[in-house]
Formats: sequence, structure tokens, C-alpha cells
Amino acid sequence: MNFIPYGKQFIKQDDVTAVVETLKSDYLTTGPKVKEFEEALADYCGAKYCVAVANGTAALHLASLAILNKDDKVLTTPNSFLATSNSILYVGAKPLFVDIAKDGNIDLDLCEEALKKDTSIKAIYGVAFSGNMLNQEKLKHIKKTYNIKILEDNAHAIGAEYNGIKSGSCTNSDISIFSFHPVKHLTTAEGGAITTNSKALYEKLLILRGHGMVKTPDMKPWEYEMRELGFNYRITDIQCALGLSQLKKLPDFVKRRFEIAKKYDEAFNNTIIKPLYTFDGKSSYHLYVVQVDFAKLNISKVDLFHKFREKSIGIQLHYIPINKQPYYKSLGYGEENTPNMDKYYEKCFSLPMYPLLSDEEQEYVIKTTLEILNG
Repeated sequence: MNFIPYGKQFIKQDDVTAVVETLKSDYLTTGPKVKEFEEALADYCGAKYCVAVANGTAALHLASLAILNKDDKVLTTPNSFLATSNSILYVGAKPLFVDIAKDGNIDLDLCEEALKKDTSIKAIYGVAFSGNMLNQEKLKHIKKTYNIKILEDNAHAIGAEYNGIKSGSCTNSDISIFSFHPVKHLTTAEGGAITTNSKALYEKLLILRGHGMVKTPDMKPWEYEMRELGFNYRITDIQCALGLSQLKKLPDFVKRRFEIAKKYDEAFNNTIIKPLYTFDGKSSYHLYVVQVDFAKLNISKVDLFHKFREKSIGIQLHYIPINKQPYYKSLGYGEENTPNMDKYYEKCFSLPMYPLLSDEEQEYVIKTTLEILNG
């Protein structure tokens, strides 16, 4: 059996052809494919505006520059990749870590409790962890009741829907971001995007993406003005050509992830292996996360990872609590009351989940998982 990673891109000949055609064109960057990709993505998500950028972290950084001010307090989750809360620090704002709910997402009820106690809180950064969208009814209530900004980190969740609300539509948020890293649903190799329904935010994001520069029709041919301290976070036409080709296949990618998730659910029913949540059609399943009570087993998590490696299977852990990272501890974090996150971290790991995972490979993963944990 060849090595089975936890995630992997799906590249076909039409993707290669799209990239080659763009390589042969007049524009490799700042050309028409960027705008075409942005418009296609905005249309897919049901948002008014989209700004494509170099990667998901760049998307978070620009979004934070657009909606936050220095010293703003921001409620966020410890269960994410570092970039989510790092982007808050990048702009001089202050992350406040809130415990997670049973589905791995930030607990919005605890967020509301915090908002009631501290009216100086300015924003919530919620992550659609593993592809599972935030509770949109609760998000709508919070957005309507409290004068705060809401960012949805949908890096895991393109293609997900919550009761008809599409991931990235910004129906109940100010701004949303995506990542197009190779392990995500669709890839541009590296790349990311920001969606919003605010024209003002959209125009600010465009300026920030390109060094803070503005060029208007009334300027001299050589003139431009730097009006913000911006960044070079542009994405290339080559990447966007790949993104456009991948976007056409996204419904099929999500469908296949659904099939894999259902098969895992069925295989682990009434076993010691507990899925983070069972299939309900709301998650687009970037990850398939399970939990096991290692305290009741004769195997440690470290040994588990080694045994899977010996069997040519690459499981992963999503995530180490951000607030317990050394850098964050140096800033005074690490002692937050997050019992659900702490318990989750002790029990969780992610099994292979990607469209190219064959039925035979998945059966091997299931068989191996049960053997190792029951052995």
C-alpha cells in the first residue's frame, strides 16, 4: 500500500491545460484571470465582492487591517491554525480566547456572555473548523444585538452550506476568508481570498493588497499615490487559472468528501472511535476528525501516530491550542478557562480525507484504525 496522507490535492489534465494556456498568454500576474477568478468565486459563494490574495494568512491579515483598530479586543478560538489569531496581533489588536463547543467551533454562547460582560469587545473571529460552518442563527443574533465586527475564517469550509446559507456569503458576518493550500478543497498551490458585501471594505482591501497604491484616470500617465501602508499580497494569473479550473470541480470534490465521511461514520458506529460530529450535510469536510479516550486504552497518542506511520497512513492533529503555544504564553496567555478545548486536544486526531482517497484505501484506513486501537 502506498503512503496515504491526511490530505492531498486533486489535479487533472484540464487544470494543467488551464495553467499552460495562461503561461503562454500576455499576463502572468495582475491580468484578467485574477478578476475572472474573483468574480467566479463571489458568484459561487453568493457574496457581492471578492479579493484574491497570495495565501490564506494574507487574507486574514488584510481582513484584520480592514475591520480592526489597534488595541481592539477580539474573541477568537484556540482551535485553529496559528494564522487566525496571529492576524489579530499583526494589527496590534488583542485576541481573547474562548472555549470551543462540542463540534470544535468557537462556543458562540460563551461569546455572547463575554459581550454582555465587556462592551469594549470589538469583534469575533470564528473558524468553520474542519469544514463545519458556524451556527448561523446564533451568528445572526449576535450581529443584530451587539455592535461588533464578525469575521468568518472559512479556510476549511468552501463548499459548505448551513440551512441554505453558503460559506463565504457573509450573510451574517462582515467579512470571510478562504485558503487554497493544496490540502484544501480546491487549490491554487498557494492562495487565498476574502469575500464581503461591503463596497467600502472591498475598496480598502484592493488598496491594501497592492502596496497601498491608488492610480486614478485623472492622474498623469506615470503617477500613482500611496494612500495606505499596504502589502504585496497579489495572487498570480497562473494561480487563478488553476483556481478557476478547480472551482468547476468543487461540487464533485464536496460530494466525494460526503461519501467518505458517511463511510467513516458507518464504520465507527458503536466503537471506541467517536467522530467529532456525524454527517448532517452542513460540513464540507476539509477534515474528518475523531476522538478517542486514550486514558482507557493501552496506547498513547504518540505511539498511535508512530503505528499509523508504520502502516503507511499519515494521520494528523488539528490543533494544538493556540493559547498554549510558547509565543502566546510569553504574551501572558495559556491560563484561559477552556476545558472543552483541553479535553478535545487530548482525544483528537484527523484521518485521511480527500477526493482521491479510493474505497480500497479508505477500507484499509478503517481496518488499520480499528486494529491499532483495539489491539
